[in-house]
Amino acid sequence: MPIPATPAETGAVSPSVATLSDARYHEAVQAALLRIERTVDRWLEDDVIDIDGARTGNMLTLSLPDRSQLIVNAQPPLQELWLAARRGGFHFKMDAAGAWRDSRSGQEFFALLSECASEQSRVALRF
Repeated sequence: MPIPATPAETGAVSPSVATLSDARYHEAVQAALLRIERTVDRWLEDDVIDIDGARTGNMLTLSLPDRSQLIVNAQPPLQELWLAARRGGFHFKMDAAGAWRDSRSGQEFFALLSECASEQSRVALRF
């Protein structure tokens, strides 16, 4: 699997990273995980897709119908949010505008999570 280019290599502008208090970081992580859980619950209620979500502390595992998984995990010492998908592993830091951004590509967390979930489920999904 090729290693994604860094923003500097692609000429992309890397967003500035926010300096967060521990309390603000934990609040942002909880908000992200809750958004994912609520979206999955809505999909189940609307019979869009059967995804099983299992949360243990600050780790959320989404099991898709083909038995593949997406794992979202908080990394408090680094103030990061991590995503593990078939496509690879991604590390996100909060930018000054309050969005989680991939540390390599600058892509927004929910956009990349949506892409990975759609690829793995073969259903167009948007968080």
